[in-house]
Amino acid sequence: MSDWTLTVRHGSDVERESFADLDAAIEGLRRRADAIRSQGPLEEVSTVRTFEPGDQVHARLELTGKGLLRPPTAGLDVRGDGRLVPYAGGLRRKPLEPEEDEDAFAAVQRELEGGGDEDDEESD
Repeated sequence: MSDWTLTVRHGSDVERESFADLDAAIEGLRRRADAIRSQGPLEEVSTVRTFEPGDQVHARLELTGKGLLRPPTAGLDVRGDGRLVPYAGGLRRKPLEPEEDEDAFAAVQRELEGGGDEDDEESD
């Protein structure tokens, strides 16, 4: 059985891929993000206001582990200008700041290994 699911939302397409361990899941995340980034930047979109490529989400990639209530979830947004923006959480996402010498993928892995649980506790 798989322990991790990678969900890729790219345009109107939604794909899921399963992985047995976190290292393989992070490698899958990296592979898919690199493939999307290789498509090049998005065009500027003008409707009521103008959206620059960096304002647009080209794709959202999310890793989810096992768990009944609040399974570990983190991922990254591939912005239209190619930037990778890591986040933690599913419905209530919070941005992740890579630590020194970390890239976006390492920040996601750190979060999923349990490095970001301090914000889950309620303060009095």
